[in-house]
Parts: sequence; C-alpha cells; structure tokens
Amino acid sequence: MNEQAMIAAAQRGDVPSFNQLVRAYQSLVYHTAYRVLGDGDAASDATQDAFISAYKNIKSFRGGSFKAWLLRIVTNACYDQLRAKQRKPTASLDALLVDPDNPAPGLGEAREESPHDFAERQELARWIQQGLQALPYDQRVTLVLSDVDGFAYEEIATATNTNVGTVKSRLSRARAQMRDFLMQQKELLPDAYRLKNRKSENQVLEMENVQAQESNL
Repeated sequence: MNEQAMIAAAQRGDVPSFNQLVRAYQSLVYHTAYRVLGDGDAASDATQDAFISAYKNIKSFRGGSFKAWLLRIVTNACYDQLRAKQRKPTASLDALLVDPDNPAPGLGEAREESPHDFAERQELARWIQQGLQALPYDQRVTLVLSDVDGFAYEEIATATNTNVGTVKSRLSRARAQMRDFLMQQKELLPDAYRLKNRKSENQVLEMENVQAQESNL
C-alpha cells in the first residue's frame, strides 16, 4: 500500500482509499484501545469513534507520522470512553499477554505451551491488567505505547500531544508504579513470575514485551 497516496486520496474524499487505511491500522488501533481500557466492548467503541474522527479530520493531517496522528485520536477516544462511562478498573481474562482476537488454546499450541504454563501466564496477565488500570490515564497510555506497542519516544510524544521529556517522565513513573503494584501482589503471582527484586520485575516486563511482539500485536 502506498500510504501517502492513500492519504492524499482520502483527503480528496475518496472513501475506498480511507477504507484501505482503516484496514491497515484497525488491528493496531483496537489493541491499543483494548490495553488502555481493559474491556473489549469499550475498545471496539473507541476504535469506531477514532476512525470516524479520523475520517472527519483527515484534511487536517499535514504530514509526518500518520500512525502517530491516528494514535493521538484513539487515545483521545479512550479518554472520552473513560470519562463518559466512568469505568472502574477491570481484570480482563484476555489481558496483555493474550491476544483477544485469537482463542487462548491456539496461542498455547503454537508455542507448545503446557496447560499449566498457559494458566500461569493468564494469571500474570490478569495482574498486569489490574496494574495498568490502576495507573493514571496519561501514564497508562504512555506505558502501553512504549512497553507493549514498542513505539519510540518521539512517536509517543506526537500521539499524546506532548514532548519527549514528558514521555520519559511519565514512563518512568508508570514503570515504578507497576513495579510497586506487582511487588505488592508477589505472593499471589504464579511461582514462576514472583518478583523478588528489580531485576526480576524487569525480566517479567521484557518477557511480556517479547511475547507481544511474537504475537504481532
């Protein structure tokens, strides 16, 4: 797909071109919304709202990273969802380590993962999701975009309408709060993932990030 050509055509009102952009980015937008909101229905609503807003405002796009521009829209849509519905933190069964678009057994079979190991990974996922939902919204979005989606600081700054310094500050605070949250729950975590020190916590976050990349999320 020639993205720049599709954008230019969409800005001229060509709906099929915009639909191609939707197909290219709908998975990224949905998964980002899902991790921020922790609920599939809310993520679907935010994704729909984001693409409607993008269609209405695509003429205002002036170049640069279209992906970052789109992520700014979806993070705003997520904030609107939280503000409108005043959602409470939830522990989703399909949290960070599990792809909500694929059945759980499929993930386990693809990685030759035992039922016990998969159950432990799901349990860890629940706690990570709870920790994410406990973070302030700006820190949660920054942590998701950085440590789950793998975006660079500059892209996150564009997506969140801030600067790199603020991104680094929010990310540092979010990681510290996530570490503290997991440390408080360490006796409830599966044995393989109990955190005893900072090194162990970093290993868990690295593992989660690698698994997300392997799943092409």
